[in-house]
Amino acid sequence: MPEHIEKGRKSEEIATEYLRDHGYDILDINFRYRQKEIDIISRKDQFLVITEVKTKSFWSDEKPGDLVKPGKQRFLIGATEAYMMKNDIDLEVRFDVIFIVYKNEEIIIEHIEDAFGP
Repeated sequence: MPEHIEKGRKSEEIATEYLRDHGYDILDINFRYRQKEIDIISRKDQFLVITEVKTKSFWSDEKPGDLVKPGKQRFLIGATEAYMMKNDIDLEVRFDVIFIVYKNEEIIIEHIEDAFGP
């Protein structure tokens, strides 16, 4: 398996564990919709939380909207609507981004809640 795919999967595992440790109920991981996927779907309080996981090998000051491009945002919104209909979910939706930064031997996690909206 190519290194970037392996690192991406590891990042999703780290992000999932991070969310669990912070009180999120994980509902689905890698939900497939139209040949793409939502990385993590969870619930916390009154929110259905859609989390996009981004892996980087360096730290930067980019905004979440710069890394989750408008096309990906549109896909996530549509896929979320399909997931909610399929599972009969009626919650407010929030779109989060978790950055996993690999800096030498250190792993840095940054969770940005409500990173973008529909």
